Amino acid sequence: MNAAPLRVLVVDDEPPIRKLLRMGLGAHGYQTLEAANGKTALDLLSQAPDLIILDLGLPDAQGHELLRTIRARNERVPIVVLSSRDDEGGKVQALDSGADDYVTKPFGMDELLARMRAALRHQLQIHGERPVFRVGDLAVDLVRRIVKIGEREIKLSPKEYDLLRVLVQHAGKVLTHKFLLGALWDDLTDAQYLRVYVRQLRQKIEADPERPQYILTETGIGYRLRAPD
Repeated sequence: MNAAPLRVLVVDDEPPIRKLLRMGLGAHGYQTLEAANGKTALDLLSQAPDLIILDLGLPDAQGHELLRTIRARNERVPIVVLSSRDDEGGKVQALDSGADDYVTKPFGMDELLARMRAALRHQLQIHGERPVFRVGDLAVDLVRRIVKIGEREIKLSPKEYDLLRVLVQHAGKVLTHKFLLGALWDDLTDAQYLRVYVRQLRQKIEADPERPQYILTETGIGYRLRAPD
């Protein structure tokens, strides 16, 4: 018996975008729910969508306010923001308001599907957290606090391990500088401290720290740990 299709709530006031997503997602086995405004989107939360694609430019709702409201009502559902804005400030605000990821219009369906899969994997991991995280040759044992590349154990400082642990817990999600600073230090707001530890961590786990495969930079925004394949 086949599993029920995942339901995606598409929130966008442009009919052509909704049609594009309905057809594109349907072709990949997703079922779509559609909302042209914020009020309908909130009403459709009762149907427990598995993922939300949210346009921030709605006629009846301030996008980031709606995002925070949805997140307050359902802390688990992955949210991928569609935005016509490509400025870093808007992306940071969306991520800090509870989005798991963002895609800038115009977008490619393949990229959107990849971001959706990463957001869904992230939620599965958070709520059914596996004791050993693996991606590529990297393995992080969250119970025994052991980090390996292949068969080689990597020695990390306590702060380096704490940084890697936070990234692992949110693998596939973009974490802003502000989020990471708050998770690792009580009173630091200077992202330069964070960059130092990211650099040190890359030196230890990346084959080529200048071309990282695991800890990916989102320029001007933060970092993302590659999600498991």
